[in-house]
Amino acid sequence: MKRNLILAGVGGQGLLALAAVIGEAARSLKLHVLQAEVHGMAQRGGVVQSHLRYSDQPIHSALVKEGTADLVLSLEPMEALRYMPMLAPGGAVVANVVAFKNIPHYPEEAAIEREIRLLPNYRLINAVDLAKEAGAIQATNMVMLGAGAPFLALPIEALETGIRTVFSDKAEAVIETNLRAFQLGFEASESAR
Repeated sequence: MKRNLILAGVGGQGLLALAAVIGEAARSLKLHVLQAEVHGMAQRGGVVQSHLRYSDQPIHSALVKEGTADLVLSLEPMEALRYMPMLAPGGAVVANVVAFKNIPHYPEEAAIEREIRLLPNYRLINAVDLAKEAGAIQATNMVMLGAGAPFLALPIEALETGIRTVFSDKAEAVIETNLRAFQLGFEASESAR
């Protein structure tokens, strides 16, 4: 078993916590895990991306080569579009449809969605609304984790344990909100099939 992931978003969206949860879940299953991150002026809404690879065999590079990503999981629609060339044949894009307009000439959102809809495997999720329903807009990243879960080849229980581990220094109410957000994202992804 091997998975190559590109996680994409902009600063402040919780992408690194998202990567940490997936990595923790994979490690808990005794998988080999490598990760590389790029932060572009993250505090000012700049690009943040993470290459995350896990496998039951040793991995020799943290970087995902173009054309080999099993999943592009994006917290922002334009970032999903940016990383589509990284997809392997049969790979999937799971993207939040709520734009983070951090540039003056942000592309038309409908045009971005049209491009994503041309793929055979995609999910477009309004993660912000689902995070609000879960109890905190800050849980948007965990909604997207849930939405991407069907493509991760990791048991749901391992991902939920990963959430508990990564957020273990937070109040139980925060952990429960993140778990609820994860579940809502998973349900939205499954119903969007």
